[in-house]
Amino acid sequence: MVNIARLLLPFISSTWPSQESLSVEYGAVPRKSVAIIGTGSAGLAMVKTLLDLPAEVRQGLEISVYEERENVAGVWLPDPRNVTPPEIPETPLYPLLHTNTPVPFMSYPGFPFLPKTELYPSHEEIEAYHLRYAQHYNLLPFISFNHELRKASWSGTAEKGHWIVSILDRTSGVLHTKNFDHLVVASGNHHIPRIPTWEGQHDWIANTPSNRLKRRIVHSVYYREPTAFTGQSVLVVGNGASGRDAASQVLKFAKEVFISIRHENVDPIDGVKIKPEISHFTANGVVFGDGTSIDPDVVILGTGYELRKPFLERTGELLADSSAHDNSSIAEGGLYTNLRYIFPLHRHILSLSTSYPTNALAFIGLPTYIPNCPSDVAQSLFAAHAIVNPSIFPPREELLQELAAYDEHLRSLGLDPYTNGHRMLLGTGPSDYQDELVDFLKEKGVIRDTGKKFVEGWRRDVYNYQALKRGWTRIRELGIGEEWTKDVETEAQWADLMWRINEWQERWEREQGLSFGRDPDLDLAG
Repeated sequence: MVNIARLLLPFISSTWPSQESLSVEYGAVPRKSVAIIGTGSAGLAMVKTLLDLPAEVRQGLEISVYEERENVAGVWLPDPRNVTPPEIPETPLYPLLHTNTPVPFMSYPGFPFLPKTELYPSHEEIEAYHLRYAQHYNLLPFISFNHELRKASWSGTAEKGHWIVSILDRTSGVLHTKNFDHLVVASGNHHIPRIPTWEGQHDWIANTPSNRLKRRIVHSVYYREPTAFTGQSVLVVGNGASGRDAASQVLKFAKEVFISIRHENVDPIDGVKIKPEISHFTANGVVFGDGTSIDPDVVILGTGYELRKPFLERTGELLADSSAHDNSSIAEGGLYTNLRYIFPLHRHILSLSTSYPTNALAFIGLPTYIPNCPSDVAQSLFAAHAIVNPSIFPPREELLQELAAYDEHLRSLGLDPYTNGHRMLLGTGPSDYQDELVDFLKEKGVIRDTGKKFVEGWRRDVYNYQALKRGWTRIRELGIGEEWTKDVETEAQWADLMWRINEWQERWEREQGLSFGRDPDLDLAG
């Protein structure tokens, strides 16, 4: 029977159970081979989780990790090449990128950032953090770098079988084939750009006046330096993190900057002119839904990314259908992506395709609006125990019923599950999701219950720190950031630092008679 009480808690981050808390009685565990794809925050969390299993279990696992790039850190590892369409950069990372959430909130539980790290640091500091993590826990020997997963197909039945995996060694050019019992996909979600099209856009580009630079439409995955837009009129489409960053950075160099958004209630960017959704293009400009028009030199698409896994799509293990918008795939037994949502999955992790056992294929790192590293740890614990303790999980039919019940819960809140996708519910949702995953394992007796929730209280508190980012911005402008962070080493000290900065800024704002709304970045954690 479906546990509705558990389902109605939005799925969700933090004290990573220690090696001691994982030490429970397992009995004999058959030898199993596991392939992990990707070494961003999700892949590294999964490797460490498997290595942290009790010795008698760990010895029964053959762990292979494949990373198509030259080092760890995933999206935080720069791509130094000057890539142009149709080739896609290996990361959307741009030189001026800083995090939009404080680093203690983003950190792996029990592994804080170093003293003197900026509270909202540059991408270089996040990249270095991941490498330090991999080195500290000796994860690098398990990783084959410059190895790209080309395709993966299941050979077997719903009860048993193996994955046939083809891996391209990019250094030698040799394609290797190997069999694995379990496949863990941790390959990231920000690679294939979502590129909308509008009526008339080709005519607009073709009709560029002879005295102007050729009009163009470019996705933010190609955005690097704001100086490339010096003196130009720029329209940014999308109010997400990448769109807002591009608009605010380009503003310093462009002639004028517009941002096209879907919703009216957004925080403005000083100097950027807000426009509604695009209706269509003409030969002479861009027409918006309210009938107004402009003629920019360039349109930057901050429109996000398609949720694709080409190595599964090539073999039909994942079916891409942008119109897939209901539970028909459950009846058909397949795994689908509508380019926003992969389904059916148990708790955004375990594939419920009827082609293979429910622990044969796991995804780590799909949830959004959640701090990545702690969420990746919680998901990795869940997936690891699905691999080594499959008997603790209900049968597929019950898991499908739970998924259907959760879909109905989202609809009762006014959310379409197939549009909402893997976004966590706001409020306590991100934290509750992580706690739910770990609490399940505690209830089943495979993780010792120490009486503490996975998500520490201080991580939950961050959602209430309305003035934190403004406080750090003021600290940077005053040039005193290092004075605040130089002696901060432990998680407790980082948590105290955030509280002190928030209180410091709120007190100053009261004294100045200033009033601000909610920081939108608090809803875009990670």
